Amino acid sequence: MTGRGIDQVMPYPSAPVIYEPYLKTAKGYVEIAEKAHGPIPRPVDYSYVWGDAVDEWGRMAPDVRVVNLETSITKSEDYWKDKEIHYRMNPENIPCLTAARIDFCALANNHILDWGYPGLKETLETLKRVNITTAGAGQNLKEAEAPGVMEVKGKGRVIVFSFGSATSGIPFYWAASKEKPGVNMLEDFSDRSVRYIRERVQQVKRPGDLMVASIHWGANWGYEIPRGQVELAHKLIDLAGVDLIHGHSSHHVKAVEVYKERLILYGCGDFLNDYEGISGYESYRDDLTLMYFATIDAATGTLVRLQMTPLQIRHFRLNRASRTDTQWLGNVLSREGKRFGTRVGLNGDNTLLLEWG
Repeated sequence: MTGRGIDQVMPYPSAPVIYEPYLKTAKGYVEIAEKAHGPIPRPVDYSYVWGDAVDEWGRMAPDVRVVNLETSITKSEDYWKDKEIHYRMNPENIPCLTAARIDFCALANNHILDWGYPGLKETLETLKRVNITTAGAGQNLKEAEAPGVMEVKGKGRVIVFSFGSATSGIPFYWAASKEKPGVNMLEDFSDRSVRYIRERVQQVKRPGDLMVASIHWGANWGYEIPRGQVELAHKLIDLAGVDLIHGHSSHHVKAVEVYKERLILYGCGDFLNDYEGISGYESYRDDLTLMYFATIDAATGTLVRLQMTPLQIRHFRLNRASRTDTQWLGNVLSREGKRFGTRVGLNGDNTLLLEWG
């Protein structure tokens, strides 16, 4: 079986579709995509899937590339028995991530334990071997809670905490404990959870650090943002010292908020997945994805600029979106951002620029 997707931000549950329960290998996804859009070339190099994103990373030159990696990286056959859908990537394909120069992978999501504790162990070992920083899952609670720390020369540190919520489909029994591997789970969105995060932030935060909370929350489809998510995001900024919320789980982009000059991405959508050609939710245009390039003031943690580059998943590759599709994404983000006082403008280079205030 194959890995579902990657959600990303740059400073960067199983979908109920008819095909998935019957697919046993990645070849099934390839066949569906080719039926929809024609042949996919083979063989290809490891950078193929990133397509036009590679040039955009080169043009924008982000200091840190952060993604939510929603799959296991393992050859384990020890699949989680009471779970319907299981995703994995062969460890021999890890050059797919290094080709994109990914710096950090959030792991607190609902597929990281699809292949059991052996699968989690191999995932962690594989990512460590290629020097990709992780957070959100570990061999025990201490490891799962630990943030990823990345030094940006001459600018300071980017520190990312990864949290999972049962609202995204993560089983509570996947939670790590002192004796058991697992996920860094939030029990709920209560003030107790805010205090828990604040304590973790205070343990590591130094002046000039950019603190990121990467949270896997909410449903796969739909633009609604529950009140509990909004309140948690605001309290993490007000009380816990968090500067940026990297939210994910939805297969399509959701609203963006700037709260007290801090960026909140409620749902980044899938940056890269293998759902091409699978029908059922076409109105959400999950084939359209965004690269989020956030410019943050290192001294204050405040948002200076958010530019977004639209891409389209086609032939299992990220391709520059058409002007029409870019405008469609801009309209959706402006419509959904209205409640938060944000809107999106279209740049001459076919990118989007967030406006607020």
